[in-house]
Amino acid sequence: MDLRAIVVGISLFVFSIGAEGQGLSYNFYENSCPQVEAIVRAALQPIFLTDPTAPAALLRLMFHDCQVQGCDASILVDPNEKTVSSEMAAGKNFGIRKRESINILKAMVEFECPQQVSCSDILVLAAREAVAASGGPQIKVPLGRRDSSVPPNYKLADSLLPSAAIGVDGMLQLFAKKGMTVEESVAIMGAHTLGVTHCLNILNRLQGGRVEGMAPMFEAFLRINCPQGSLTSNASFVLNDPTTLTFDIHYYNNVISGHGVLRVDAEMVMDPRTALAVKRFAAHQDGFFQAFSSAFVKLSSSGVLSGNQGVVRKICNALD
Repeated sequence: MDLRAIVVGISLFVFSIGAEGQGLSYNFYENSCPQVEAIVRAALQPIFLTDPTAPAALLRLMFHDCQVQGCDASILVDPNEKTVSSEMAAGKNFGIRKRESINILKAMVEFECPQQVSCSDILVLAAREAVAASGGPQIKVPLGRRDSSVPPNYKLADSLLPSAAIGVDGMLQLFAKKGMTVEESVAIMGAHTLGVTHCLNILNRLQGGRVEGMAPMFEAFLRINCPQGSLTSNASFVLNDPTTLTFDIHYYNNVISGHGVLRVDAEMVMDPRTALAVKRFAAHQDGFFQAFSSAFVKLSSSGVLSGNQGVVRKICNALD
């Protein structure tokens, strides 16, 4: 067995013990709702069939929820007369979609298991299924998260979510706080193999002269598709990689060839701390899948509410 695979396996095993210490476990709903994973999986099938971009949207939705005070489903809460705003008002949540899909899943779970399964667990399970449905790994995740019961704060979301201009230093610091190794941090960036990047998020990178680490022809392509001063930069986008609907290693091959869309993409292959992992993942899908699975569990288990903390919401988009 590959030594790195052993290290990742040990890391995941040790972290799973820590996750269970936080109140999460791999059999949390064994008695209260043993069919929850099957319900979520079945309910997502028609959503994925009618919208092939839904997996990317659900994965991004989970990432943006979990990076603001842990996975607590706060991103799902809509504004009302008591809650002045929502996390969706944060500029860094531009383009977030499929929040309503979690409400659909929640309603189906509630029908079978009333007031048992949190919205935050359903969101994590939906993201897990999004990865698998797109050809990615089958990730086993611990459950038992609770939902936030306080009004969300869009200013906090804007301060905690990473900027589109983040580099390798910021990326490694961000994910180290979630307990990730350097290799796991590079692996979690592989989520960019799904979906698109809006032009709004790369205009600053394209300002001025030549862009470091970007292939000239690809830079010309981006400048044509995302022109400076465009009134449509909010709606325009570019694909993250050629197989944007498939969870695979093309993202890393793109990065190596100078076709990374974001600054961190280009820096990862040039930085000695991350370059080896990028090249390894580009050549070995199994290694990427193992490291990504470990990173996914760590991200979705970091700083969560559990036990007597928080609540289990009846409706995901409302605190009451």
